Amino acid sequence: MKSKDADNSSSEVVDHDHFPALWTVAAAFSTYFCMYAFRKPFTAAQFDGELAFGMPLKSLLVISQVIGYAISKFVGIRVIAEMPASGRARALIVLIGASEVALILFGCIPRPWNVACLFLNGLPLGMVFGLVLGFLEGRRVTEALTAGLCASFIVADGAHKSAGAWLLTLGFSEDWMPSAAGALFFVPLLISVSVLARTPPPSQQDIEARSERVQMNQAARRTMLRRYGVGLAALILMYLLLTVLRSLRADFASEIWRGLGVSAVPSTFTVSEIVVATGVLLVNGSLVYIRDNLKAFRLSLLTCLCGFVLIGFAIIARSFGLSGFSFMVLNGLGLYLPYVAVHATVFERLLAMTRDRGNVGFLMYLADSTGYLGYISCMLFKAAFDLQGDFLPFFTIACWLTCGLSVLCVLTSLFYFSGQRISEKNS
Repeated sequence: MKSKDADNSSSEVVDHDHFPALWTVAAAFSTYFCMYAFRKPFTAAQFDGELAFGMPLKSLLVISQVIGYAISKFVGIRVIAEMPASGRARALIVLIGASEVALILFGCIPRPWNVACLFLNGLPLGMVFGLVLGFLEGRRVTEALTAGLCASFIVADGAHKSAGAWLLTLGFSEDWMPSAAGALFFVPLLISVSVLARTPPPSQQDIEARSERVQMNQAARRTMLRRYGVGLAALILMYLLLTVLRSLRADFASEIWRGLGVSAVPSTFTVSEIVVATGVLLVNGSLVYIRDNLKAFRLSLLTCLCGFVLIGFAIIARSFGLSGFSFMVLNGLGLYLPYVAVHATVFERLLAMTRDRGNVGFLMYLADSTGYLGYISCMLFKAAFDLQGDFLPFFTIACWLTCGLSVLCVLTSLFYFSGQRISEKNS
């Protein structure tokens, strides 16, 4: 009876939800896009190969920010899972405002001691995604909304590198450029959050189709982990590998472009990522039309497999003369197809098909905290054993490792979360 109701309501999704969905996804996109102005512009700077404490300064800055970001993800496992809807908008403003203060301190404090300021900058920002996601999950159009949200960090990653590079050409120093970039986007951020805060809660039809999303206390979180431990572990390992690869590609885009023989001007970062975001948005957003939750879950994992195949194809094609721009676009598509699928569909449909009481924020922060811990380990390894080397070979090896291990994780998840197993758990 429940699935019949969901099917009957499917034709109403566009008519009933069209306008609210448009302004909700626009507000979510804009909020997260603006947040990136407080996080990523500094990566456009080269820091002239400067060393600090025996490591390249840029690597040390990236590691410092990521450590703060990762700690925030671990804290967010509890905070996001237990956050009431009424507190999300206020928390967004406070957290991003604190990150801008840290960037101002980054400009005030001399090198290399200002490295600590990027730790303080990353510390509040790690919980922003979960707060925004809380406005979007548990709806019949969640995939489309979340795919739009995820498109923001694909486009923003390149756009804010371009903004940072542009500010450098205007004469801002590498130490003051990050806070200047954040200041440019603070008012748009306030406007975006105020619009997002007016998002209506999921309707009764949404709840029937996708299950009710509720706050999770410690007992509820432990119960879910015990119930789906093996399947979740495979998904989280895949996401860890994707996070490492995505972060390498994002934080060292300048170095990768240079290794490809392309002299990337500010617009290059933005154009390549707009192409990637468009493709990823179309593929992942289209899963909203699949009403059967188990089928959509399986298709999302098959989307992940297609992404890993595309990464491998891009590497092989590069050895046969594929251009640097085409390589970055294909690599980006292959990387972000599974990365966004996890955000938009995998965990969303897992909760919908099991009907477990909980929220996607908990599962995402469980995965995110593990992923960023893996990235920190990767960065420390890179800094210790390859201080001055070309970054492209290191990135290529990371791509192959990610593809191979992730395919095994996807196959494990497909087997574990079979229809028979799910029905057994809910009988």
